Amino acid sequence: MSDFSLIQYALVALIFIWSGFVRSGLGFGGAVLSLPFLLLVKDDPLIFLPIIAVHLLFFSSLTIWMNNRKSRTRKAGDGSQKLTGFGPDAAAKAPEGTVDWPYLWRMLGIMIVPKLIGVFGLFTLPPHVLSAIIFVIVAIYSVSYIINRPFRSRSKTVDVILLMAGGYISGTSLIGAPLIIAVASQHVAREKLRDTLFGLWFILVLIKLAAFIWVGLDLQLIHHLWLLPCAAIGHVIGLRFHERILKAETPVFFRMLGVVLLVVSSVGMVSAFL
Repeated sequence: MSDFSLIQYALVALIFIWSGFVRSGLGFGGAVLSLPFLLLVKDDPLIFLPIIAVHLLFFSSLTIWMNNRKSRTRKAGDGSQKLTGFGPDAAAKAPEGTVDWPYLWRMLGIMIVPKLIGVFGLFTLPPHVLSAIIFVIVAIYSVSYIINRPFRSRSKTVDVILLMAGGYISGTSLIGAPLIIAVASQHVAREKLRDTLFGLWFILVLIKLAAFIWVGLDLQLIHHLWLLPCAAIGHVIGLRFHERILKAETPVFFRMLGVVLLVVSSVGMVSAFL
């Protein structure tokens, strides 16, 4: 990124504000809803993926920690929830976390092998081919948003297929979230869904970041100094947005988002194949 122009730097800053917003607001999308825009600035995913990965690690762990602390504080202040002894009754009254850890580990067990295969593919595909694949995947996602028919799981077999596909795509480009959410949203309570996804993203991205370091990829560390505050601005705005969407469905928002993503991915596919 050291050879970027001032206009490119400004565009990247705005995109990372957007990235922080969708990540905290929706619980996913930090990569899938921002990478197409970043690739229009510079058609090389390996420049931006390390930055997105570090941001996700930082903000996902921060959000889970803050939400769990908030949950414990609320329950500690409720006299009816105070623990008065030990044993089953006391355990039943213990404060619940905001992450569904049993289901998280179940998903991870299914996804881990395809994830590792995808990570290997990331380093064997030419950048322009990887960019084209990303734009095609995002275009498919955007159509599902426009017609208000997001991916849904109908059976345990479909669950496994979607999770394996999501793990592989996550390994190649960090944009497998919609497939994974199609399964998780059916089995995780709505109030725990975002933090459960954050916990899963943290583990998956940690694997990918380790692979980046192992192959000696430039992590763009100097650019984290100014892009992290940009993502933080979007993160704070997204937290407020998340509180609203917990109370109401927002199909119009996703439909508009789908149109924008379809246009961007179409332009990206044309430029990638030319």
